[in-house]
Amino acid sequence: MMKTFLNIVFTVALALLFSPAMAEEDSFAQLLNELGGTNLSKKATALDQLAQLDDERVLPTLEALMNNALYQQKSDNQFVFAESAADGMKITSVVTGAVLDEAVSSRDLRKIITNNSLRSRARNLVAATRLMNKKAEVREAAALELIKSPNIEFLQPLDNAIAREKVPAIQQALQVARGAITLDHPDEIERLKAVQAMDGFEHKQVITLLEQRLQKNADGSFVEPSALVRTTAQEVVDGLKKSEMFYKIIEDTFFGLSLGSVLLLAAVGLAITFGVMGVINMAHGEMIMLGAYTTYVVQLLMPNNIGASLIVAVPAAFLVAGLMGVIIERGVIRFLYGRPLETLLATFGISLILQQLVRTIFSPLNRSVITPEWMSGSLEINGFLSLTYNRLYIVLFALAVLFGLMLLLKKSFFGLQMRAVTQNRAMASSMGIRTGWVDAMTFGLGSGIAGIAGVALSQLTNVGPNLGQAYIIDSFMVVVFGGVGNLWGTFVAAMGLGVANKFIEPLSGAVLAKILMLVFIILFIQRRPRGLFALKGRFVEG
Repeated sequence: MMKTFLNIVFTVALALLFSPAMAEEDSFAQLLNELGGTNLSKKATALDQLAQLDDERVLPTLEALMNNALYQQKSDNQFVFAESAADGMKITSVVTGAVLDEAVSSRDLRKIITNNSLRSRARNLVAATRLMNKKAEVREAAALELIKSPNIEFLQPLDNAIAREKVPAIQQALQVARGAITLDHPDEIERLKAVQAMDGFEHKQVITLLEQRLQKNADGSFVEPSALVRTTAQEVVDGLKKSEMFYKIIEDTFFGLSLGSVLLLAAVGLAITFGVMGVINMAHGEMIMLGAYTTYVVQLLMPNNIGASLIVAVPAAFLVAGLMGVIIERGVIRFLYGRPLETLLATFGISLILQQLVRTIFSPLNRSVITPEWMSGSLEINGFLSLTYNRLYIVLFALAVLFGLMLLLKKSFFGLQMRAVTQNRAMASSMGIRTGWVDAMTFGLGSGIAGIAGVALSQLTNVGPNLGQAYIIDSFMVVVFGGVGNLWGTFVAAMGLGVANKFIEPLSGAVLAKILMLVFIILFIQRRPRGLFALKGRFVEG
């Protein structure tokens, strides 16, 4: 008896637990079937009912219908999202979200019939659904979209969303979106409220909307007839432009630091080969190029895992460029120590050989390296400031490489040997240090770091045979300005030149900015021949 009672209780509990979900599932499937029919009035009713469901699949379904991307498979009438792919159509199940096929013929699919009225209805429902979405970022994005494209049809959904919204920042965005819609309201008080709602909301589109209201018509009258509203709008615009200028300085500084990070990665290897060893290596740019091509090859070998391929490319590029550096040092450079002009000519010839070798293997055409998903997009601080993830990662990556290199040189046995050979080769040799081996490893280390720079550069520009030539002169400028062979000096010089270049460039142009930076460095070296931070070494003492 007790066992029977427990079975009944268990069955009832399961029914209570799963019946709402099953009902929701049945409702979603039933309404989908209504959308697949031919009666347009029933489709409109199904759309309204679909928007009422608390189901994550509703929004993508409405968006697909709005964009004519909702289909049924002819074979089994299954509803799918369809988009163009390389070999046909890529289809995804509406119900499960699983990718069903990536090469389906359009003849095997039947598009869900819509008209302008249905698409307009779907657009309104999408806006309302986004504004009521459980995810805060979706609601905020919907509000920003309405600020960019205000539409009187969305006024009621906005009012409903404002009444329900609990997050202050999103509620402000919703109020601004409402203001963007009511800027054309016939009532002066409503327009004044709309302008006041925009006060302090940091977004470029707000400035654009208000400046449009402050313009004059062809007959000389103002677009905004009320002097009070115009005065308030002008005050709001002035305040926002001050904020915009402040964030512009931050943005320029960030881009300057990202440029400085690229220069740091390109120059830190040269700081070893040129600054410490005294070798004018004109093939340093080609080590950067080899690192970039290594990234491209690794992605070809790992086409289904682009995110991991970039991580694999870092050690691979270091090994390829480092090995080439060791070969160059053992084959050519070791015979030319103490003759800087001859090393310049020899390494210049090597750079031409490497460029031609790459052209022969990969062709002269540029190659595009795919940016992983985790490096795509940008970090939105506000409507005035966004920081791109790829540049942000490169800044962090450059700092990690610098501090890793400093740790290697200061704490490792190889770093100790390298410093000993740099400061006094004869004494180091008499102490049993294999100076030839140290020279080869040091040159390989500098070249390997240049290869790592190539990995970073592949995320900012196309990969081509002339990639390294664009950075070789800048690398020498950074090393000389910072102090020959000093890593801290290289860091300060790279970041300083990067930031200065980004602030000068808008005023003078890219070419003149480089000329001005070169003139500054020449004048600076006249006063401080050893750069910002002097370092004693074989090259400096020689």
